[in-house]
Amino acid sequence: MLRSLLIALALVLPAASLAAKEPMMHSDPKTVVQTMIDAWDHRDWKKVTDLFTDDGVLHSMMLEPIVGKEAIGKRIDLLGAGTESITLNIHNIAVTGNTVFIERTDEFVFNGNAGKVPVVGVLEVEGDKIKAWREYYDRAELVAAMGLDKDFHPAPTTH
Repeated sequence: MLRSLLIALALVLPAASLAAKEPMMHSDPKTVVQTMIDAWDHRDWKKVTDLFTDDGVLHSMMLEPIVGKEAIGKRIDLLGAGTESITLNIHNIAVTGNTVFIERTDEFVFNGNAGKVPVVGVLEVEGDKIKAWREYYDRAELVAAMGLDKDFHPAPTTH
């Protein structure tokens, strides 16, 4: 009986010591992205910002990327201030490794203007946070749907 107990301990202890050395379990990337989608749908701008890593990147591909949680938060707050409602209608979602692809149509009311825009987002998840979010959409279509005469993001200056 003692021999059986020693054998059982010998089998369990190495696995336990290996588990202690492994990093904490990461969240499922699709679940993290769904949490982000829900935060947008509920206009919870603080949660949207908090779901990014400190060095996260938000990149509308036709513009320069916004880097860092603080800068991302400022952009989200700017958009959020005029957003009366928003729903991210997901058509397709796919996961490969820590990357989530979402095809969607964003429907919103921005400063009294109802609009919708088709979008593809590619999100890289690190743990339970978004490390990078790349967005592909027609920028002119978005600006028009928001009821704006000109883009709210200034064009980069050239020298």
